[in-house]
Amino acid sequence: IDIEILSAIAADQGFEYTLEFVGFDAALGGVESRQYDAVIAGMTITDERRQTFDFSDPYYIETLCVAAPPSGGVASLEDLRGRSVAVRNGVESEGWVQSLAETYGFDVTVFDDAEAVYRDVEAGNSAACVEFTANMGHAIRTGRATLSIIAESDPSDDYASPYGFAVARGENPELLAMFNAGLANIRDNGTYDAIIDKYVARQPS
Repeated sequence: IDIEILSAIAADQGFEYTLEFVGFDAALGGVESRQYDAVIAGMTITDERRQTFDFSDPYYIETLCVAAPPSGGVASLEDLRGRSVAVRNGVESEGWVQSLAETYGFDVTVFDDAEAVYRDVEAGNSAACVEFTANMGHAIRTGRATLSIIAESDPSDDYASPYGFAVARGENPELLAMFNAGLANIRDNGTYDAIIDKYVARQPS
């Protein structure tokens, strides 16, 4: 999603760029040290990061979801009481997961990666799983997970994560302005929705 949105915005605004594929921490450090002009990598906009970076308008609001096998007898969160829910490492710390576990009385089992989460649920060891909605939607669409989304966090609540294109604080204001202008344009002309729909699917196509 990030790369296709950047490509569409660059085409709209008429600028060229070179991508460097590095780890998340290296990307942030590279922008801070002025090695890179900007970063777009599912980077959540936070007040703490605003001390170091200037952000674009949010280009995506990430939410969390609960997914379960279509024939597993779990159609709602109420069906999870007393059962186990699989979560990928890094997602289990999200407040939404903990709030659901307390409200609906299920246990959380943590795995190292998404594939292990999907396989555990499909094997019947866990009744459902929690994952970022974009990741889950893409896994369902591509056949990596034979699951259905039964619940999703509200994109307007405290658990949503707005992603932003970022530059070093006080640097590259023209680039930031072009990103925002291009983002507005691709939202208006339908390009943005086409990109999102390509990756974020609720059910297999």
